[in-house]
Amino acid sequence: MSLKANQIHQGSCLDRLKEIDQGSIDLVFADPPFNIGYQYDAYDDQKSSDEYLQFCESWITESHRVLQPDGSFWLAIGDEYAAELKLLSQKIGFHCRSWVIWYYTFGVNCARGFSRSHTHLFHFVKNKERFTFNGENPAVRVASARQLVYADARANSKGRLPDNTWILRPQDVPSPGFSMSHDTWCYSRVAGTFKEREGFHGCQMPEQLLGRIIRVSSHSGDVVLDPFAGSGTTLAVAKKLGRQFLGVELSTDYVSKIRTRLDDCEAGDALDGADGPSSGVPTSKGKRRNKFVNGRPVISLPDEAEQSIIDAFMESADGHSADYLLCDPGLNSNFVKSCRKRSVPGDPRLWNSFLLRVRKSGKLPRSVATGQRLSTQEMDPYSDASEVASRLMTLDYGMTLDELLCSPEAIQEFDQMAQSFSSGHSSFEYRWSALALRKRATTKRFRTIATEQKQHWATQKLPRRRSLESCLAKQYEHSGVYALFDENFPVYVGETSNLRERIENVLGSEGWKKFNPNSVRIWQIREEVEQFALRSYLVTKDKPLLNSDLLVAE
Repeated sequence: MSLKANQIHQGSCLDRLKEIDQGSIDLVFADPPFNIGYQYDAYDDQKSSDEYLQFCESWITESHRVLQPDGSFWLAIGDEYAAELKLLSQKIGFHCRSWVIWYYTFGVNCARGFSRSHTHLFHFVKNKERFTFNGENPAVRVASARQLVYADARANSKGRLPDNTWILRPQDVPSPGFSMSHDTWCYSRVAGTFKEREGFHGCQMPEQLLGRIIRVSSHSGDVVLDPFAGSGTTLAVAKKLGRQFLGVELSTDYVSKIRTRLDDCEAGDALDGADGPSSGVPTSKGKRRNKFVNGRPVISLPDEAEQSIIDAFMESADGHSADYLLCDPGLNSNFVKSCRKRSVPGDPRLWNSFLLRVRKSGKLPRSVATGQRLSTQEMDPYSDASEVASRLMTLDYGMTLDELLCSPEAIQEFDQMAQSFSSGHSSFEYRWSALALRKRATTKRFRTIATEQKQHWATQKLPRRRSLESCLAKQYEHSGVYALFDENFPVYVGETSNLRERIENVLGSEGWKKFNPNSVRIWQIREEVEQFALRSYLVTKDKPLLNSDLLVAE
């Protein structure tokens, strides 16, 4: 694309959209002016109806052009033109998958009508048979009543997808009737007193609302476009969730403030605001029996079920540890079969979680199997792929590495993602390498040396950046640390025993191509602990998108 990603571009969307290459965008989210006379600083929001619809037809047509064949288009619009823009979008070639109502508190008072407390959210796709819909993402799914109220192990531990249900007002419905599980979504508007309010734009969208849309309709590394960037919420949320972003905004003043907002957030930062209707009627306290960890209900583990988990592990682990069993697809499949045979309540994800809980309580036998450890040298060809996949899955799914390993669907997606960055290795190798990175990053010896060398590296002159292609020469067949960049943006800092082979893999892998690395800095360092110390320093200083936050020095 001629317009560079990970930037906000000033100008009219009608002009700037034409500068984007056809089929280069994965998700478009648009919250255009509603043509209701709002006072923007650089746009006339009082066009004639014909003029406004012509304007919308032009930018929606361009949005359709720039989208990938399997891309998605989300449109936020008010009552005045909701029906017209739905029909117009369908005429241009989009297919409507959902018509969502965003219900919000702090509704707009109407003197001669009912107070308005909603906005329409249309979910369009370019191809009605092939499009991105990440329904397995736990950050998209919602907990069922069986989970929330009764803490029932028989409930699907993944929760469930939102229903196609319409609700009038949360106060009018018996608890828990109004919830995030319906297609009437309840998020508060970003009122002037809210902490997340940026202050320079009166129509700021909630980050949690954009988070749900971006998670369900795009993948990590995809390009998210907002042709009406406004306060920059879409771009900030995309950055936090590990996507690439591209924004267009007419107002020069807004562009300047959006850049500041983007500079102030990092990949992995928590989304601002409450996730859901905080003012709705709460579930009866008398029925809420479960506690929550990381925002998810914790299911109780009775003594009988705990013993069944231990027996299933003993039968299937072949002398290996619980971590090894979770990393090995064959052993984990045997464990799941053993749990099912013993009628343990729940499903594979819950059984794996129970296993880790029992392991952490010290009730599992010590591993007696030999040869289960992989050396750093053995993991070198794919260790970067494991780190990147773990980082992107954590950003997108909001799950820890342990939670990823426990979820069959999530860990399979992790495997596929790691494969796209470094192909030809087994699921066990990718998963074990991710655990090895975590173990090393939390080892006292490595952390101590990283802290001790921080000042040393801060005083060293940085090596010059060079093109990736220049590093394919034989002279680069040595160990060291490398830092990848996309233009001026740090992408990843890695270590390897053979820099030439690593750069060759970066140039040839589909996963890396998504992030457009085009230059690299190289340090020739042999010792593993010193490589870690330099990586820790660079990750702490530059905050590259694809590095694990375990490397950040305290």
